[in-house]
Parts: sequence; structure tokens; C-alpha cells
Amino acid sequence: MELRHLRYFAAVAEHASMRAASERLHITQPAISRQVQDLEDELGFALFTRSPRGLRLTPAGECYLRDIGKILAALDAAAAAARRVADGAAGQLRLGYVENAGWDGAVPQALHRFQADAPEVSLSLSTLNSPEQLDAIGQNVLDGGFIYQLDPLPDGFASLPLLEQDVVLALPRAWRIEHDETQPFDLRALAGRPFVSFPRAVYPAYHDRLFSACQQAGIRLNVVQEQPTEAAMLSLVCAGIGAAIVNAANLARPPAQARFYRLQNLSVPLPLCFAWKRGSGNPALARFIESLHQTMGETQNLSSLAETSHDGERSPSGVKQSSTHR
Repeated sequence: MELRHLRYFAAVAEHASMRAASERLHITQPAISRQVQDLEDELGFALFTRSPRGLRLTPAGECYLRDIGKILAALDAAAAAARRVADGAAGQLRLGYVENAGWDGAVPQALHRFQADAPEVSLSLSTLNSPEQLDAIGQNVLDGGFIYQLDPLPDGFASLPLLEQDVVLALPRAWRIEHDETQPFDLRALAGRPFVSFPRAVYPAYHDRLFSACQQAGIRLNVVQEQPTEAAMLSLVCAGIGAAIVNAANLARPPAQARFYRLQNLSVPLPLCFAWKRGSGNPALARFIESLHQTMGETQNLSSLAETSHDGERSPSGVKQSSTHR
């Protein structure tokens, strides 16, 4: 017994005619008649009564049709579900992202759009720093991730540039330093003041680039506390433990007891991108990357319009909005 036997039987039962079933299935009438006869021979009982007036299901045939209908419907549903997975419209997608990149801009826009476009894809999101994400992608724990790409990616990886951030100064409000928030801050004015930073082991490339930029600007940070995340660093800034140099992405979620300033003499560009391993067999990843391209294209068009209308406009915090696509 093969699947075609069941489909031919169901078609004949539906139309009560070999001729009508053959026209629907585009199979010759003798071929269908032979397949139905083979099915009856294998089952050991008649499925139809045959008369000059046509075909009629036997009681056994009616019983068989009910269950066969369920089987064929389940097969069609299975094929449709598998097709959605193959098209990337269903399945699972495991993504990582840097926490501060998730507050505003490209990351939440991309995730929101993809959930609307492919609601049957189960998104599993993990908050990890950039090196941790690259390790997880390399070990197939993640399908892709939003990272700050400061070094060349490992062999076999690809990336899509999204935007570029910079660093800003976070000062405790408790220090009551008077400074115009629309003007850049000279970091040398904080010589000897305590700073909060992060251990080099957390992100060696970023750590080295930040402290090298400070050295080139003639600035030596008096680091009194180290924390593994910028959220933890900013909590210590709010407590008045020290100042901190953090990603400008934190402007989307300013702490109540900290103030942010552009820096006059220090810049550490932080290019945000989406990274993944080439040759991934997950169709949902390919669909996500396509959706991400569309999101960034629309965002770039809106940014171009905004720059045309408000050339050089700065945010209320005094930090120019980072929306440069590369």
C-alpha cells in the first residue's frame, strides 16, 4: 500500500466516479481503476459497490474513508508546517545582543519587525557581551548576535554593519559639577577623580582601545572599582563612587542620578553589527537577515530625510544622535 492508493481512493469516493476522479487528478481512468482494485485486494474487502448507475461506498468503505481523511489531512498539515520552516516563517531562532544596544534603535526595531513578519518563529534572546556572543555563535549555541565589532571576525563569520556609537562621560549628580550639558566635557578636568570601569578580561579589545585613547589624549583614569557590565558601572556612578566612560547607547536609558556629556578630547567608535556564521542551515536566520536589511534600509532613508531637514541638530543631552550607517 502506498500513499497514492489512499489519495486515489479518496478522490474516487469524493466524486463517486472513476472518470471524474481521473480528470481531477490528471491520471488515466484505467490507472485509477487499477490502483483502487489493488487497494481492495490488499485490504481484503470491497470499498465500492459498482453498478451501471455508478460507484457507491460500502459500509466498510465509508468507515475506511473517515480515517483515511484524517490521515491525509494530517499529511497535508505536516507538509505545510515543514514548508513554513523551510521558508523561515516558522521554527526557532537563537540570538544574542549587547544589553545597552537593546534600549533603542536598530536592535529593538529589527526584533519587532521580525516578530510581526514571522510570528511563528520562536525567538530565544540572550544578553551577552560581544566576545561571549561570538563564542556562542561559533559553538552553534546562538544563530547570530548583535555585537560591537572592534576586531576582524573569526574565519567563517559574516556581519552586517548597522550603526556606529561613541563613548560618553557619565558623572554622578552628587558631585554637583557645574557644566553646560550642551557642551563637550574636557576629561582632563577630572584628573585624580575616581572612575568606575570594567575588567580587561570582559572585553579585551574594547578595554585596550579605550585606555589607549585615554593615554593618547594625555588622560590617566583613576580606576577605583571594576564591574562586568555597564549597567553595574552606572549603578556605582549613581551612588557617587566614581565617574565612568560608557557607550552612548546608554543615553536611551539615562539613570536618575547620573548625567551624560559628550567628550571633548576622547572618541572610541563602537560599530554595532549583526554577526553570524556562514553556511548556517537555519532558514529562520536567512529570513531574519533579509528583514534586518529592510529595516536598516528604511531607517537609513528616514535618517537622510532628518539630516536634510535638521543638519547638525543635537539631542537634548548634547550628544549627537548616532545613526551613521556603514
